[in-house]
Amino acid sequence: MNVTHLCNTTKIYVVNGQFPGPQIDVTDGDTVVVHVVNRLDHGLTIHWHGVRQMRSAWADGAGFVTECPIPPGGDHTYRFNVTGQVGTLWWHAHVTCLRATINGAFVIRPKDGRYPFPAPAKDVPIIIGEWWELDLIELDRRMADGNFDDNPLSATINGKLGDLSNCSGRPEESFVLDVEPGQSYLLRIVNTALFSEYYFKVAGHTFTVVGADGNYLTPYRTDMVVLAPGEAIDVLMFADAPPALYHMVALANQPPEPDPQIPLFVSRGLVRYPGVRADNNGLPVAAPLMPDQHNTMPSFYFHNNLTGLAHPARHRVPMHVDERFFITLGLGSICRDGSTKCKRRRSNETIVVATMNNVSFHHPTTTSLLQTYYDGTGKGVYTEDFPDQPPRPYNYTDRDYIPPGPLEEVLEPTFKATKLRRFKYNTSVEIVFQSTALLQSDSNPMHLHGYDFFVLAQGIGNFDPKRDTKKFNYHNPQLRNTVQVPRTGWAVVRFVTDNPGVWYLHCHFEFHIVMGMATAFIVENGPTPETSLPPPPPDNVQVEPEVSNRRATLEQISYCNCCVVFARGLELYIHLKALKVRRWGFQREHVNVPTVSEPPHSRGIKLDGIVFVIAAIH
Repeated sequence: MNVTHLCNTTKIYVVNGQFPGPQIDVTDGDTVVVHVVNRLDHGLTIHWHGVRQMRSAWADGAGFVTECPIPPGGDHTYRFNVTGQVGTLWWHAHVTCLRATINGAFVIRPKDGRYPFPAPAKDVPIIIGEWWELDLIELDRRMADGNFDDNPLSATINGKLGDLSNCSGRPEESFVLDVEPGQSYLLRIVNTALFSEYYFKVAGHTFTVVGADGNYLTPYRTDMVVLAPGEAIDVLMFADAPPALYHMVALANQPPEPDPQIPLFVSRGLVRYPGVRADNNGLPVAAPLMPDQHNTMPSFYFHNNLTGLAHPARHRVPMHVDERFFITLGLGSICRDGSTKCKRRRSNETIVVATMNNVSFHHPTTTSLLQTYYDGTGKGVYTEDFPDQPPRPYNYTDRDYIPPGPLEEVLEPTFKATKLRRFKYNTSVEIVFQSTALLQSDSNPMHLHGYDFFVLAQGIGNFDPKRDTKKFNYHNPQLRNTVQVPRTGWAVVRFVTDNPGVWYLHCHFEFHIVMGMATAFIVENGPTPETSLPPPPPDNVQVEPEVSNRRATLEQISYCNCCVVFARGLELYIHLKALKVRRWGFQREHVNVPTVSEPPHSRGIKLDGIVFVIAAIH
């Protein structure tokens, strides 16, 4: 789809002509069926970020980990259950950098419709992202070759750049949230950005944080929300300010020099009360006071203040540990000519890579790890010796290692390999993630597919097991799928391997993924069929709709933005054979569909990209 921003028209990759993509609404206990048609000239997968995928690893959507990409012109059906999760997750492309525009919210509502907090008048997705003018596939190619000089042009809020960006003096459009005095709003905030963590504030208003990553949190009052890439935070905002216009701001942070610097990314929107003129009744529009972009400590304080809302079935921290890992997160380099001897210090003879315990992950490109594991053909594809600690200890957070020089040069050499780790079913695993200052001092949002983990503690500096284990929260820790490991700090997580399959673990900064800050965990089957991974589903299982007693083509379905039939209630009704389709109590088994001669809601627009067909089944 062609979109014009900042005086330039850019072709972007989208789902159903929407950026961000359509929101998917389901209820706890639903079976979700999504049919994806790939109209791009590049393969892709769709990952359901944060969905536990219990015994459905085949549907996780991690490219070359749980499936090979859907080829150009191909289609694929994802089918999975959503159980025991309530709140905001999201979905996104999981091949190359396409998730910058191929993404959307995935909302799971409680079965009984009740929340452990006051019911909001309305819930609103707030999708924080980035506007890239460079083709995203080209961006991925450049980063894989060690070129990290490209940057987005702006931050976005719900796809809008905001009035701080302009073209020849004409401000860009801002996202506007209309509110009614005295009402509360559940903001479902997701950071889909490739590059940056964001501070989010609304002038004159405060938030009550009530959930994160599909799990409830102990209510926490704050005037600022901080989200790393991959995180989803639910907050209540009360419209209790004097009627006026108020700016909302999303501001990217970054480490200060000597870390490599990138431009300032910011987007600004509006909260608008009724009866207020466009000029704010002649008064200046209030703007929130934001932290300095180089001050990353507010991120640490925000994340460290969150605690979980006790859940009898799920908030049971394993008190024993079967396997412990201490994983350092940093950068290194490999020689471009494939040798082990070359000039280091970010020279042209090297490619800078990202590492976990000094191993840079080599992503497969011809097969999926899950398929090879399931078939027993993993020899030569991967090994199962991912290290449980770094090869040598050093002062991991010494900032003298940031600039290239003789100190870091000794630690810089590394290698590429597909090293995994295997666990028996029901193993208790503890991981200490340690951010380092080797060639950079970024934070690291670490995301584990197929699992939620307890965040026991976070801290600044080097982790000290004698001192810092005393800080572990066993009473009400957060239950998350993504943990923000602080800049030059650490985080400790613990989980039980109760979900068989192959599960990707990676940093959610896209440049770190491309550079190799990743691995995968193999979890063996349990002792019963109910604790084992079923065989892979047949390829290209399709949900077959009938439209007015005739077979509908995928083109006809896509014209009607079928993806959002149940998520947004468009006037298109589909009868799924032998299935009942429900959206918040709406149920229809036999319906008629008018003949579609051209794309409604999209006349004059060519829909390039992905087509979804979505159903929630109960």
